[in-house]
Amino acid sequence: MSSLTEKDRPIVQLLLNTGTCPRCILRFCCVGSQVLYRHPHQDLMKDLQEFLKNNQEKEDTVCLDVVDPPCKRIRLEHPEEGPDELNHNGAIPQIPSVDGGNAAMESSAVKVCNVCLGILQEFCEADFVKKVCQKVNSADYQFTSFVFSVSLPPQLSVREHAAWLVVKQEMRNLGLSLAKDDIVQLKEAYKWIIHPQLSEELGVPADGKSLFEVSVVFAHPETDEECHFLATACPDCFKPAKNKQSVFTRMAVIKALEKIKEEDFLKHFPCPPSSPKNLCDALEIQCNNGAVFVAGRYNKYSRNLPQTPWIIDGERKLESSVEELISEHLMAESKADSFNFSSSGREDVDVRTLGNGRPFAIELVNPRRIHFTAEEMKRLQQAINDSSDKIQVRDLQLVTREAIGRMKEGEEEKTKTYSALIWTDKAIQREDIAFLDDIKELKLDQKTPLRVLHRRPLAVRCRVIHTMKSEYIDEHHFRLHLKTQAGTYIKEFVHGDFGRTKPNIGSLLNRTADILELDVESVDVDWPPTL
Repeated sequence: MSSLTEKDRPIVQLLLNTGTCPRCILRFCCVGSQVLYRHPHQDLMKDLQEFLKNNQEKEDTVCLDVVDPPCKRIRLEHPEEGPDELNHNGAIPQIPSVDGGNAAMESSAVKVCNVCLGILQEFCEADFVKKVCQKVNSADYQFTSFVFSVSLPPQLSVREHAAWLVVKQEMRNLGLSLAKDDIVQLKEAYKWIIHPQLSEELGVPADGKSLFEVSVVFAHPETDEECHFLATACPDCFKPAKNKQSVFTRMAVIKALEKIKEEDFLKHFPCPPSSPKNLCDALEIQCNNGAVFVAGRYNKYSRNLPQTPWIIDGERKLESSVEELISEHLMAESKADSFNFSSSGREDVDVRTLGNGRPFAIELVNPRRIHFTAEEMKRLQQAINDSSDKIQVRDLQLVTREAIGRMKEGEEEKTKTYSALIWTDKAIQREDIAFLDDIKELKLDQKTPLRVLHRRPLAVRCRVIHTMKSEYIDEHHFRLHLKTQAGTYIKEFVHGDFGRTKPNIGSLLNRTADILELDVESVDVDWPPTL
């Protein structure tokens, strides 16, 4: 085993004695060769045995009359003389060396690793890799690469800390040192082993930037409570969080291990850690594809269709909505788990959106299908348009997450054009409304409308009516075309909302005015690109 040197011999010997697997031993010896970790477990064990044997033979030729030290197996068979004494006295016991590698091999070969709890043993084998790949393939995702993530039980950090303290003491006795950061991380070593196997089985490369994630969640119920003493020693590190089932998260445990004094740790946890009876459990094998974003513009021709589902106190008021009519087809084609709809502003249920339509975007969450050609997007757009006469979509296309920001930026900055049918209580003539055409850049103070006060904070918003053009119909009706700042409440500008919008059409005409119909004629956001 060319990656190991003479200074590694005491670490190898020590960890084998205490029930540590070959790959964890390589980690503690700071071996950075990825290929070495991929060697079969049995081969690594034989290599370590040979390494110890060769070095022992060299020592024997130099000093033949050295008396063999007591075997570690005796120590393991009488635990009452070891770890208990350690825990109460707060000191690491002196672990005797073994006579060559054989005794160490015999005592640890069949055990579950006392550090990784079997992660670098059973779960690196071909059978487990095939199990993961079967899960991936059965989920029917489209992907051209993958990123692999693993969630480890937090108590692994505690066990690694305990093993490090033992090794550190041994190294100190030899006049050497071992920084905790120098140990190869368990996750890193596991990925070195598992990535090539997954890549070969799935037929695509591993890529840290891939949007397709394969994740495995491990648990080890047998040792779940091993973290609990840290909550007493470092209570500030463990605070409840709404989205966490337990306060003993990996990060909280690592933070506590950095904070706890060495002597306090030794009083509560056995060093070296004891060998468990059982392997870890692979609780979950999950797949997740990065979101796909679809954008376009929609026209709404119905005065009885909300933009989003209209549900009050759990009761649906109308059978459909703009977002549902569009997303239904996108969800079916992409086989996504869910979706998020957003748009450049919104219209009321009784307001039509005409002209070139309103920009919208839909985030498809965890889609199975992610690749769509331009021709397929055209067919999808046509299917949406054929499904209902209440809406139409145009310029349907795939976009990036970043591009959606352009739609949101324009939401408050751009202008919008409206057409309003207005009624007045007193009779009007053409000349009574003609002056409206001459008003430019009219500034409004709009207090949050009563109709939206239940979902918007109370505030006074300054808005601008850039231009108006009146169109006389009869003594009590006229149409008003307005170009306004985005975010202007048009209905309230007409009727005044009991004086909450000033000035308003009623106050300007000196009579009561109300709005009968409202249409959005244009949303001046230059996005998404016209196809």
